[in-house]
Amino acid sequence: MHELLITYIKKHSTTALTAANIEGIKKGFIPKKLRKRQFFLQEGEVSKYVAFIVKGAMRKYTVDEKGSEHIAYLSIENWWVGDRESFTMLTPSKYNIDAWEDTDLLVATKDDFLSLVAPIPAISEMLREMDYRHALALQRRIDSNISQSAEKRYEELAKTYPEFLDRFPQHIIASYLGITKETLSRVRHNAVKK
Repeated sequence: MHELLITYIKKHSTTALTAANIEGIKKGFIPKKLRKRQFFLQEGEVSKYVAFIVKGAMRKYTVDEKGSEHIAYLSIENWWVGDRESFTMLTPSKYNIDAWEDTDLLVATKDDFLSLVAPIPAISEMLREMDYRHALALQRRIDSNISQSAEKRYEELAKTYPEFLDRFPQHIIASYLGITKETLSRVRHNAVKK
C-alpha cells in the first residue's frame, strides 16, 4: 500500500529516498479504509490527520442552512485530502470530507507528518511542489468561477480531470462547478452535439 506513496514522493522530488527514509514513511503513515459515505472529517471537528488516497474517491464540502452541499474539492487516487486550515491551526473545520467510493488511505497525524519533514528532504521538496501546484490550481479555479461561462468551466474540467466525470455523479459535478444540475445537463447535452 505504501508503494504508491513512495512513488508519489519520488515523482515530486529530486532528492533520493534512503531505506531508512522509506521505513520512516511506512511508520508515519497508517493504512485506513473508509466505506462509501463514511466521514474522514466532519464539520466542527479539528482535522487531526492528513491522508494520501491509495484507492478510491473523496469529496470535501460544506452544507448551507438549507441543507445544500457545496463541493470545494474532489479527490481521487494519488491525491492528498484534508483540511489544511484546521490541520495547521487546530481550529474546528467548516468542511465535511467523506468517501464517495470505498477508499483506501494512508493517514498521518500532524506530529507524525511533521516528524518526517525535517529528516527526509524529499518530503520537504514534495511539500514545496504540492504548495506550488495547489496555489496554481486554486488560482485557476477562482479565475474560472468568476470569469468563465458554465460551458467553459465544464470543458476545462473535462479536459483537466476527465476521470471526475466518470467517478462522480452529475449533482456533485454541478456543485463543484458552481452551477445547477439543470445547467450541467444542458451544458453536457450541448457538448455532445458539438
